[in-house]
Amino acid sequence: MTSSGQNLRVLVIEDEAPIRRFLRASLETQDMQITEAETGREGLSLSAAAVPDLILLDLGLPDIDGLEVLKRLREFSSVPVVVLSAREKERDKVTALDSGADDYLTKPFSVGELLARIRVALRHRARAAGAPASRVEVGNLVIDLDARRVSKSGAEIRLTPNEYRLLACLARHAGRVVTQKELLKEGWATTLSSREHYVRIYIHQLRQKLEDDPARPKYLISEPWVGYRLKIDD
Repeated sequence: MTSSGQNLRVLVIEDEAPIRRFLRASLETQDMQITEAETGREGLSLSAAAVPDLILLDLGLPDIDGLEVLKRLREFSSVPVVVLSAREKERDKVTALDSGADDYLTKPFSVGELLARIRVALRHRARAAGAPASRVEVGNLVIDLDARRVSKSGAEIRLTPNEYRLLACLARHAGRVVTQKELLKEGWATTLSSREHYVRIYIHQLRQKLEDDPARPKYLISEPWVGYRLKIDD
């Protein structure tokens, strides 16, 4: 596949015809090959038969809830999945991400945002399939996972063990939203919701050390009520 999307096979699982037409028109201009499914059962069947490179999955399907489709899909496939949904509740987003979605876009969304999320999902899966990245560079920020060293503009930044564990987790999933539950498990070996404030406190501390303007972060981006992502260039 080229950077333009040539030869990328995309399966769209979406029951609303106008949205399918919008997605087809938007993605075919990027030389992507589109296959469509109107139901969850058809989507599961095509995901096994057509072997797509990426799936765009709506949650509000007429036969099977999209979250159940995602769970069944993950039983046999690691294909990148970007969820597209009108559902804005924190619970739906967290459940989708915890169930194996690579990203979550709330309708309505722009074509540019969709294409950016697709690129990130593909890069994330490519890293997961190969050797894990040992060095992540974002602007003038460098995270060397092998050396456990973080620097900005060449100057080393001292982090506490918990700060480093959270940042390393975000770096390993650079560009992808990481849920608060995942970060809690990484930093404190727990997923208790009563301790989610730990994550907020340490993200605040990291922003103080890493960001030029902690009040307007450009590296550590919040996904409200869901988690955080280490923003990378699209």
